Amino acid sequence: MSTGLPASHRLLACAVAVIWGVNFLAIHLSLQQFPPLFLVALRFLLLAVPTLLLVPRPRVPVRWLVGYGVGFGVLQFTFLYSGMAAGMPAGLASLVLQASGPFTLVLGALLLREKVLPRQWAGVAMAACGMVVVGVSRAGGAQLVPYLLVLLGALGWALGNLSSRLAAPPNPLHLTLWMSVVVPVPMLALSLVVEGPRAIVRSLDTSLTAAAAPAWAGLAYTVVIGTVVGSGIWTWLLARHPAGVVGPFSMLVPVVGMLAAGVALGERPTPLELVGGLVVVAGVLLGAGRERGAPEAQRLGWRRLEPWRGAGGTSLRLRVPPQAGGRPSR
Repeated sequence: MSTGLPASHRLLACAVAVIWGVNFLAIHLSLQQFPPLFLVALRFLLLAVPTLLLVPRPRVPVRWLVGYGVGFGVLQFTFLYSGMAAGMPAGLASLVLQASGPFTLVLGALLLREKVLPRQWAGVAMAACGMVVVGVSRAGGAQLVPYLLVLLGALGWALGNLSSRLAAPPNPLHLTLWMSVVVPVPMLALSLVVEGPRAIVRSLDTSLTAAAAPAWAGLAYTVVIGTVVGSGIWTWLLARHPAGVVGPFSMLVPVVGMLAAGVALGERPTPLELVGGLVVVAGVLLGAGRERGAPEAQRLGWRRLEPWRGAGGTSLRLRVPPQAGGRPSR
């Protein structure tokens, strides 16, 4: 495989970062019409129906498919959407969700006994310090709770990453799409219990008005552009290049997210949030880098954590040993 990206592939990687950065603005628009938990159910229902009809089920154990759906779909988006509905700015949410990468690395070390290099631990520590700085900036009034909710969303994503890693899907995009089948029923049940039937019916009753058009546009964007197009391009790139080459482009996501929210919504992060955000991004990039002088087995991919992104931020996944007579398994 190549060690660098051709210009056209770099443009595609940047395009995906833009797609996923704008995705947080689309979520914000949808939340103006629908309750957050019901919105999660609706989003994944719109993905699940065509997936069941058109996409072959991935050849992975059911337990890991369900685990991925619960972690990545249910937990991540329950907390992310709830945090944004409670007042977390869209741009800042795109940054805080980057904590999924360090969370994945730590959980992989604790639960899967994966080897973590000193440079990666340094990156985790740096990213954690950045998150603390952002948290301190949000500590006044009611701002801390939305921040903590989005941070829990990043943790849910990390738990989903472990299931995805253990599933080792031959086609990661098929797993991403089939994960959507797991989400709608538990999320609809949760919405009925927490938000109540009246809130759901009220949001649907007014959903066909002109005022609700931006919410539907945002929902269509997250389903079609954010998930199908964005994840499809990203998976295509990862099939052709090392994850360590493609992954760093995802660090453009919070940059795009904060710029888009600033232009469209007038969001202005505080200086402390900007400093914390830069530290977080630097920590994730440091943890994703290759340790100089690493043993040959690690350089060839034996039990090495590499940056990877699914439908929405950066995570770290295990790169498995090369197959006999073939190139490394992705």
